[in-house]
Amino acid sequence: MKYASEDRKGRAAKPVAGPRASTPGGTAAAASADEQQGTRNRVARSILDHGPSTAAELALRLELTQAAVRRHLDALVAEGVVEPREKRVYGARSRGRPAKSFALTDCGRDAFEQAYDQLAVDALGWIAQSAGGGARGEAAVAAFARARLAAQAEGYRQAVEAADPARRAEALAGALTADGYAATARSAPNSSQGEQLCQHHCPVAHVAEQYPQLCEAETEVFSRLLGTHVQRLATIAHGDGVCTTFIPRGGAQSANTSQTTTAPSTSTAGRNPE
Repeated sequence: MKYASEDRKGRAAKPVAGPRASTPGGTAAAASADEQQGTRNRVARSILDHGPSTAAELALRLELTQAAVRRHLDALVAEGVVEPREKRVYGARSRGRPAKSFALTDCGRDAFEQAYDQLAVDALGWIAQSAGGGARGEAAVAAFARARLAAQAEGYRQAVEAADPARRAEALAGALTADGYAATARSAPNSSQGEQLCQHHCPVAHVAEQYPQLCEAETEVFSRLLGTHVQRLATIAHGDGVCTTFIPRGGAQSANTSQTTTAPSTSTAGRNPE
């Protein structure tokens, strides 16, 4: 098995924000904007490499004026990439206000290359191999996927059951959005047949490309929460632009979703229908 450390050695960090596109032929303004963004990326990278830093420390490392560094730090703070902190002082404190240091936020760290997807793939591969591989391995990964969603599903259930029966798909979409899935609920092309739950973002899409059990477990949860068979029509993991789940009309209006045990067919739960 190939591990993340083997696959990502030497790979450069992603820029904090990509260079802005210039107009055909280029302009002085566009070139200046690119230069500014490039310097901001250097500032953020220096903080990543050296830890929380003051404007003076960054200016010294990057050979910039402190005034220029502060301008870039202000922009990075506004973008949520870095945050100011009071610099720790060891020993006797000097007179005057302590210098602020700047640290990367979680959002700022996420802008740089991470190995989380590969780590998850490696972990699921280990689970499958430990279970004996083949059908046993697939079943073990599926069991993990269901267990992983159990805690999330409880929060979703509260949102769904608190909603008006006719708006439960919308309530589920709201709960998913709070978890980072950018979900919406809308009428299907033939509105008399049902609704579509659309997830415009999937935090585990790259992992689900190799392990569709993640999508299948999620679809099973949707089915139980909404009290009806649902059908996964498209997934980001399979190259579609949006994860789309069909909910038949009236299916999301069950009087008591906590008691339903309806589950989707395994043929369409996580894999696009043929």
